[in-house]
Amino acid sequence: MRVRMNGSWYVGVDLGTANTLVYTRDKGITVNEPSVVAYEKSTSEIICVGTAAERMIGKTPAGIGTVYPLRGGVIADFEFCAEMLCEFLKKGAGLFPGVRPRVIICVPYGISEIERRAVLDSATDAGARSVYVFDEPLCAAIGAGLPVLGSKGCMVVDIGAGTTEIAVISHGGIVTSDSFKIAGNTLDNAIISYIKQEFNVLIGEASARDIKEKIGSAHTGSDIGAIEVKGRNMRDGKAAEFVLYSAEVREAITESLDSLFEAVRSVLDSTPPELCADIYDSGIMLTGGGALLGGLDVYLHERTKLPVMVAERASECVIGGIGKLIRDGALREKIEKMVIHASDDAMQFPKIQ
Repeated sequence: MRVRMNGSWYVGVDLGTANTLVYTRDKGITVNEPSVVAYEKSTSEIICVGTAAERMIGKTPAGIGTVYPLRGGVIADFEFCAEMLCEFLKKGAGLFPGVRPRVIICVPYGISEIERRAVLDSATDAGARSVYVFDEPLCAAIGAGLPVLGSKGCMVVDIGAGTTEIAVISHGGIVTSDSFKIAGNTLDNAIISYIKQEFNVLIGEASARDIKEKIGSAHTGSDIGAIEVKGRNMRDGKAAEFVLYSAEVREAITESLDSLFEAVRSVLDSTPPELCADIYDSGIMLTGGGALLGGLDVYLHERTKLPVMVAERASECVIGGIGKLIRDGALREKIEKMVIHASDDAMQFPKIQ
């Protein structure tokens, strides 16, 4: 049974650099797959998207390519992004030709109007009847259970793959915020560079991400141990295998972690004193997949001297916030001033093929 609102049903989308999640009111999260497209190079025809496409990365013949349509939290390849989103909507919301849902989607705070329009157009081309665009840190805060409508300030640091969103929120809106490119992918690249420099071995992005997730550590108290790493020796091109320790991973990502702290401090410095006093009591909430890095909360606590918490289901906070907006019409109306959307009459409604 579908839940309809004003003649249509709402579908929530967290269109992320690394993963895309789709939410429907009756089923919850129905899609959580990599934001990857595999395509035929000669015709640009889509072969598959999501998990199936990710399995092909680095393993495709010459005629097949793979691409992440989003980079740094914004759309880098419009056509592939629209087609990928169309496939995820069909899979996650059970759409069929002629059906046009109302789509709520999140974007990084502070993106340009051109980038925001690209998101609107991409969702429209994917078959949306209307598109409601919310700022990502606001949805992350809602999903983490922060009191965003209250008069007291709350702070969220949402660490995704492409961007980190830092925001202080009060009265249902963002008071101060920063969006910067040091995020999960930055840590992966730092690990790749470190291994290349220290071991003269080349590894891929998937291997770096696996290392980060399994033994990554931001604090000595969170060292997990070691992992066997396989790659290609840069001297002779042969397969190489060695042991990497948590302390070495921490060394590799130290510069990125320091930049994260500086960004948090910068947002705090630009926050009104009254709200800073609130944050000194309530602390900082970490959301996003990057929040799961071992000891990151302890690291930021020691640097900021503020309470730091990791949200439950941190990697799903943004889509969780969208879900609350879909389910709670009163909440949606109260923060409607923060949404930028294209009206139904102003949009074209291409059918999903």
